[in-house]
Amino acid sequence: MTNNKFQMTSQIQDSNNKANFKPGIDYIGVSVGATIVNDRGEIFLSKRSQNTTNEKGCWEKPGGKVDFGETLQDAIKREIKEEYGVDIELIHQLPAQNHLIPAEHQHWVPTCFVAQIKDGQQPKIMEPHKCDAIGWFSLDKLPQPLSIITKLDIIAYKSYIKLI
Repeated sequence: MTNNKFQMTSQIQDSNNKANFKPGIDYIGVSVGATIVNDRGEIFLSKRSQNTTNEKGCWEKPGGKVDFGETLQDAIKREIKEEYGVDIELIHQLPAQNHLIPAEHQHWVPTCFVAQIKDGQQPKIMEPHKCDAIGWFSLDKLPQPLSIITKLDIIAYKSYIKLI
């Protein structure tokens, strides 16, 4: 009986304090990303602003946090629509990665999808407080600096395209 009472009290305390916890910092965050490819084989990248939660000023493949109860697929489609105003078609799911940012004491577990923007749509910056620039880049002429996870996902993407 005492053990159950302790567990219930602990769960209540945890749920009351949850609002103060930050994903990726206070607990491992779950996120998604998209390696969006165009017909020329270029990938879409965005430059993180100084207002973002990590890796400020780095170029990255777009993505974001997964909301509670949301599938990975729905999360990446939502993030791309919110941030760039376009709909994407998911082509392939790359393996999950460990996105460790020691300098910022953060740990994320992202899953990246290979995707394409649906016909006739052009991405634009919808959240200028998070994004300074966007562009299409060939794999041999990527802007610098790249975020840690973008470097890892580009390696995974290159392995994927060798298989297809």
